[in-house]
Amino acid sequence: MESHIYGIITELLKLSATDINCDELGGKYYLSNEEQHFRVTIFSNDYVIRLTNTRDSVAEKYDKVFVDDVLRAVKEEKHHRMEQVCDSITTSIEKMAERLHNTLIESNDHEKHTIKLMETAKYNEDKKAN
Repeated sequence: MESHIYGIITELLKLSATDINCDELGGKYYLSNEEQHFRVTIFSNDYVIRLTNTRDSVAEKYDKVFVDDVLRAVKEEKHHRMEQVCDSITTSIEKMAERLHNTLIESNDHEKHTIKLMETAKYNEDKKAN
């Protein structure tokens, strides 16, 4: 029975449509996949796992080691997803910084060119005045 439950939970974790929510202080972990009409609630303090679909809801108490293994898989997937989000944000920030850097370089080059033109015009005026 435990291997079947573990299989269901790991398959849910593989689906990007599965939401993972945690209330670590309360010891509750939630998996929800609306596409599959399936929810899992893990009560880590009581070692209870509840499986719910559109027709049934079954809650069973399991061995501490088994629940800890399930929680480890849930936490690893949550951590993996958070890393992906952080990597995506980091990449976006790096791209924005690169664009800003390039804009500043272009602006600086434009200013240098304008100053050079102004200096050339002033030199020509001074030359004509002499």
